Amino acid sequence: MARPPRWQATLDASIEEACLAVRLYNDSAEARAFEGFVIHMHLAWLYLLHAEFVRDDVDFRYWDPQYKNRLLRIDGEPKRWELERSMKERWPADSDPVRANLALFIKLRNRLEHRHAHADEALMLNLAGHAHALLVNYESELTEQFGEQRSLALRLRIPIFVGTFTPEGEQALRSFRKTLPADLRGFVTDYESGLDEAVVNDSRYEFRLRAMVELAPKDPDAIAMQFTRYEDMTEEQRAFAEEMGKRGQVIVREQKRPISGLGRLMPKTAAAEVQAGIPFVFNLNHFAAAWKRKKVRPPSGDPNPDRTNSDFCEYDEPTKTYRYTKAYVSHLIKKCGTEKGFEDITGMAPRRKPSDDHEASAPTG
Repeated sequence: MARPPRWQATLDASIEEACLAVRLYNDSAEARAFEGFVIHMHLAWLYLLHAEFVRDDVDFRYWDPQYKNRLLRIDGEPKRWELERSMKERWPADSDPVRANLALFIKLRNRLEHRHAHADEALMLNLAGHAHALLVNYESELTEQFGEQRSLALRLRIPIFVGTFTPEGEQALRSFRKTLPADLRGFVTDYESGLDEAVVNDSRYEFRLRAMVELAPKDPDAIAMQFTRYEDMTEEQRAFAEEMGKRGQVIVREQKRPISGLGRLMPKTAAAEVQAGIPFVFNLNHFAAAWKRKKVRPPSGDPNPDRTNSDFCEYDEPTKTYRYTKAYVSHLIKKCGTEKGFEDITGMAPRRKPSDDHEASAPTG
């Protein structure tokens, strides 16, 4: 039996933390459910990013600036990047909505610990959309980097709940919002005032969903709850939905139907994405050199074509072709972003893109 990859234990711990966070959030008997959700999602994100760094050979240890080749240590163990530092490595642009959402909860955790126990429920109500986005973003990162088979959808269920389907319930929730302490209300307002409007309105920063009770005859083929995607609605339907106001909230993850090669890339597309993310020319020749040097997949004609690095590449038996993961594209972008890294991955000297912004053409063979 093959040994599990080095990052497996860290990833397993991340998923366990995320599941625990959701259980706490959905437990109405838990006195500090929201605080628990924030703390455990913080750990889930930290372990997830660390698992990516281990897989991609990113050194996420702190080195002593005063002594060459000496690591900083805490209780004898090397000090590793905290979530904020890890987040900036993964999303360098502070305008990224996923980073903006995660940064909000990093700052919030620092305020929550040992404080505002009486404000937990009010915080949960005011930041429900942000919390949902934090979880959905985690799910997206988890499945994009490590595959659909690790989806939280296989472990979590949509909870049964009482929303604001009556005027009295809506009024009660509106009144309850006002019980949030003034300093925490100011904290959220001040944080969002520094964000671009496009980020604030992005569903990856705050997840919003409108729910409406429908009166319909009993149909044996009908289901109790159905969802309409926003992109499938007409302009009139979108306008109506936006006018409905916040009548309730529910989170749903679009189920992935069985699709061959879902989320995988062919070589030409993968090479183009790498070139778009680095300052150097990167074509199919570089792409082929990269997988050959690092043994991402067997060479053509190998009697065991399925023996790939499964994190980065999969063999498709029916078509006798190889497909590459987005995690591999991210890995190449990180490694090939510097001249030294480019040469290490491809074995070729890097050549900067033309200064006139025209992309270099890639060979078609």
